[in-house]
Amino acid sequence: MKNNHVVNTTSLQTKPPLPTPHSPLPIKIKICGLFREQDIDYVNEARPDYAGFVFAESKRQVSHAFAAHLRLLLSGEIIPVGVFANAPIADIASLYRENVISIAQLHGTEDDEYISRLKEASAVSKNKPIEVIKTIQPPHSPLPTPHSLLPSSSADYYLIDSGAGSGRAFDWELLNSPKAEAVKAKPWFLAGGIGLGNIERAMGFYPYALDVSSGAETDGIKDREKIVQLTAMVRKGKKNE
Repeated sequence: MKNNHVVNTTSLQTKPPLPTPHSPLPIKIKICGLFREQDIDYVNEARPDYAGFVFAESKRQVSHAFAAHLRLLLSGEIIPVGVFANAPIADIASLYRENVISIAQLHGTEDDEYISRLKEASAVSKNKPIEVIKTIQPPHSPLPTPHSLLPSSSADYYLIDSGAGSGRAFDWELLNSPKAEAVKAKPWFLAGGIGLGNIERAMGFYPYALDVSSGAETDGIKDREKIVQLTAMVRKGKKNE
């Protein structure tokens, strides 16, 4: 990738606290799949905790160069997350070193060895390695990366989703099953089909954060009113206990 897209946003970067899974910190929210300048305007107004840029194959996919442009427009209070699926480690490390993203969200078959190599590669010119969100399927399904369930995994967070950006909710009651406890060993995101109609119920499972994409859209396009309302609902929600 070319270096002429380097984004000098070091002074804008913020770091979220990394709590224990049941800390009293408020539940956080991530608005994912931003691919227009208007989308950045909407999240800058709503102030979610995280904003997601999708680099994996998707209708919301953005290029390295355009993500760099959007990153310049993004408020420094919002943490940028890059979404990938089996991407070359060098590509992710480059985006991190250029401050386009602060966290890598992995949706492919990446195992713990991949995560360790990514952290090592990203730390070459940084004080600390990139943080990683590893996506796994609900506890009732065969998990694509069993090692990601181990508390000793190099991942910093888990994200439980019914599929790779399917926009469908799974049976959230599975989050109360014994199999889910291994996932909850680390701060975890809940994703898949979350929208205005069910976000309060989603908060009742006390995830570290909620990840919303299609639920913040109308006809496949990010909707300002939905983004503002979803973020406000989480801000007014209960704290983790």
